Amino acid sequence: MDFESLFTFSGDFAEMMVRFVVCFLFNWFITDRLYYRKSRRRDFYFTFLLTSIAIFFLVFFMIFGLDKLGGKTSMGIGIGLFGIFSIMRYRTDPMPVREMTYLFVIISLSVVNAIASSATLAEILVTDLIVVFAIWICEKNLRIQHAKLIQYDRIELIKPERREELIADLEQRLGLKVSKVEIGGIDMLRDMTMIKVYYEEPEGEYTNSVDKMVKMKTTEMMDNNK
Repeated sequence: MDFESLFTFSGDFAEMMVRFVVCFLFNWFITDRLYYRKSRRRDFYFTFLLTSIAIFFLVFFMIFGLDKLGGKTSMGIGIGLFGIFSIMRYRTDPMPVREMTYLFVIISLSVVNAIASSATLAEILVTDLIVVFAIWICEKNLRIQHAKLIQYDRIELIKPERREELIADLEQRLGLKVSKVEIGGIDMLRDMTMIKVYYEEPEGEYTNSVDKMVKMKTTEMMDNNK
């Protein structure tokens, strides 16, 4: 290999950078303008953007390397996609369905932009715009309902005829606008019950990983009390 060739850029690299800029701008718009404005989850914001960058370069150089070696691109795509989507299984915290859907879209767009070498830039832009438009339509009609599991001590208020008193007490103690409550396991010995409270989240607030850990723990307690 010529030493000077190590410091030169091929036409494939220039094409890759154009595709990367297009891919990153669309993924940033999906993450920042469609997902984050409603969810306010900084942890997933970080995950979506870095995942899109890593997946794009991984797939592009994998396909580029196979083409240089004369390998079969279809086989490389299959192996790459198998490895990409298998990472969804290995996660420490359970991912909500909405976040999983966004992750799938981000990965899919990164893969499409990286392997669509036969498509023109205009065709890629139209494809990305269709995906963004579909997400915007779905988000426009989506109303996120936040919920918390709470171990509640005033067991006398769980009767159906005292539901309004229960909601009023929860709103006073939680400082949240409660929209619905569901009664779970009841411990008659300790006069305790597990209830699921649906509420309207204040502007600027978001559910973090600590809330998810508490939710998992209280769910376990709720199952033990049944």
